[in-house]
Amino acid sequence: MAGGITDTGELYSPYVGLVYMFNLIVGTGALTMPKAFATAGWLVSLVLLMFLGFMSYMTTTFVVEAMAAANAQLRWKRMEKRKEDDEDEDSSSGVSDSDVLLQDGYERAETRPILSVQRRGSANIFEITERVEMGQMASMFFNKVGVNLFYFCIIIYLYGDLAIYAAAVPVSLMQVTCSVTGNHSCSVGDGTKYNDTDKCWGPIRRIDAYRLYLAAFTLLLGPFTFFNVQKTKYLQIMTSLMRWIAFILMIILALIRISKGQAEGHPSMAQLSGIRNLFGVCVYSFMCQHSLPSLVTPISKKKHVNKLVLLDYILILAFYSLLSFTAIYCFRNDTLMDMYTLNFTNCEIISVAFIRYFLGLFPVFTISTNFPIIAVTLRNNWKTLFHREGGTYPWLVDRIVFPAITLIPPVLVAFCTHDLESLVGITGAYAGNGIQYLIPAFLAYCSRKDTQLVFGSGTVNKHLSPFRHSFWIVFVLIWGFSCFVFVTANIVLSESKL
Repeated sequence: MAGGITDTGELYSPYVGLVYMFNLIVGTGALTMPKAFATAGWLVSLVLLMFLGFMSYMTTTFVVEAMAAANAQLRWKRMEKRKEDDEDEDSSSGVSDSDVLLQDGYERAETRPILSVQRRGSANIFEITERVEMGQMASMFFNKVGVNLFYFCIIIYLYGDLAIYAAAVPVSLMQVTCSVTGNHSCSVGDGTKYNDTDKCWGPIRRIDAYRLYLAAFTLLLGPFTFFNVQKTKYLQIMTSLMRWIAFILMIILALIRISKGQAEGHPSMAQLSGIRNLFGVCVYSFMCQHSLPSLVTPISKKKHVNKLVLLDYILILAFYSLLSFTAIYCFRNDTLMDMYTLNFTNCEIISVAFIRYFLGLFPVFTISTNFPIIAVTLRNNWKTLFHREGGTYPWLVDRIVFPAITLIPPVLVAFCTHDLESLVGITGAYAGNGIQYLIPAFLAYCSRKDTQLVFGSGTVNKHLSPFRHSFWIVFVLIWGFSCFVFVTANIVLSESKL
């Protein structure tokens, strides 16, 4: 995620890319969606889910368009450099066209003439062949203030991600292993309400067990923050397989319970008080913009990439609706857990102990494999934010300080609260809002302006978003800033009532 151009990797077909994007988007956020649906009401939830899915698709096409513009500029820079070398190998000039192309903002318009039609190169100049991460695109199209704001937003989002992960694993372990009535593995989802001060094992309270698990989680996975971790192909396959087994099991078990007339849910149509968390959960659950360069670049045929992405969003929307509606009609609102998998650890729902423990501990396995990768990504973004050209960090800062400031804050947040619905809601509503709406809109606007300045007003980006009118960019920006105001006002009003 931290800027820089990386290897494209092995190419794959558009349909494989569709599966990868589906797996990336459908993650931890989906597990908190049923509770958010029940809290906000089914009608409000469905309308908001469809609208936010549409908004996320729009901004996804903005990022793809910016990727194509970045590829075009990098390709033209090399063409100009080769041409200069061929024409005048003995030139002593200290400034080349390639240097001008890398200037911040739009100062290049005053120092570099608009290229003529005859010199624009082939129609494939906008082909996406190099993986340009969002940090690199921000450096190319934004000024210094914009670049710093981009990294600030991505860092806050990653902190929220890590805090959610750090809380989700201990919560799942606590819920499955703690015993109040003698066999908690059969009573997690039976509607019994437990307080943090209730006993877990002997004198150990539930909150103490949670914090013990959090300490163990930190000691086991925290050290990976100090090293480089790469996600292996086989690890990705294993976690994806486990995810789909868990999701399909939950949907089937809920449908069986509903078909037998054992459904207990009576969801309301609308509860405005639940919209804040639902908004954050939905934004978080559609998040993929920051990883699009890794997903789209290796696709072998990108001619219909926007249609492929649209199909993905339609499938994801249908999946989220199916998961959430089966949940809110199968379980009473007050029994739905923040982590939906925990509702299936009740013996009345499923009598097979292995399946109960598999679903109850599912977040532990999948999240534990992702935590070190997110942590290393956050650490690298910190390094990029403070990096100065030609400079290097002292060993203590590089190996100790950056990993420490990466690991400690999310663990402290998880130590103070394990309210997963609120953590997901706040992360999505603030940092997620910036990454999913504001940054893509600004990237689309700046890349279009930049393309006209460098290549001329007649040049057309072959991956131009279907939402090419400037109205859509303005609409996304207004929506994004309005969401900040709404969520903040809602939080303030909610706190003032307490």
